This record gives sequence, C-alpha cells and structure tokens, in this order.
Amino acid sequence: MTTPPPVPPAATPMSPSDEKLWATLIHLGGLFFGFLAPLIGYLVLKDRGPFIRAHTATALNFQLTLIIAYFAGIILTFFFIGLLVILAAYVLNIVFCIIAAVKANRGEWYTYPMSIPMVR
Repeated sequence: MTTPPPVPPAATPMSPSDEKLWATLIHLGGLFFGFLAPLIGYLVLKDRGPFIRAHTATALNFQLTLIIAYFAGIILTFFFIGLLVILAAYVLNIVFCIIAAVKANRGEWYTYPMSIPMVR
C-alpha cells in the first residue's frame, strides 16, 4: 500500500506592501525584459492576492499586445510605415510601464490603454 503524494500548501496571501512592491517590479520588468517578467510574475504570484493578480495580468496583456504591434511593424516595414509603428510601440511601452509602476506603487488599480485582454 503506497501513501498518496502530499498536497502542496495553498499560497499564502501577501501583505499589501509586498503586493505593491511586486506589482511595481513586474511593470518595470516589462519595460526591461518584455513579456518574460510579467509572465513569470503571473505564474508565480497570481494566487497571492487580488491586487498582484490584476497587475500581473494587465502587464502581461500589455506586453503580449506589444509583441503583436512589433510583429505588425516588422511586416509593415516593407511598406515604409513599419518603422513608425515599431517606434510608437517602443515609446508607448516606456510611458505606460512607468505610469503603471507609479500607480502600482501607490496601491492603485491600473489597466493599460490599447491592451488586448488575453489573460485574466
């Protein structure tokens, strides 16, 4: 007779200050590492509280939307407008990630404009 495998413990909720810190770092991570930081943050922290789940999901959605914009810009480069699309996506990434990080640090909820909601 074998014993069943142990049940993993439920994720312990984070304190509000920890949630704000990690949400801020996730948004800034999206600025420097693209979709990888929000993806890892979402997978690891999504069950630790509603605030961190919302911020990681919105950061991941925005970074995935930017990947689509960059891909469209690469395709449109053949029509001489693609460089403008890539530049606009790059600037929007910088501006909106900083705004989101400031909002998260203040404990405010934030949704990126022009973001396609793929992850909830």
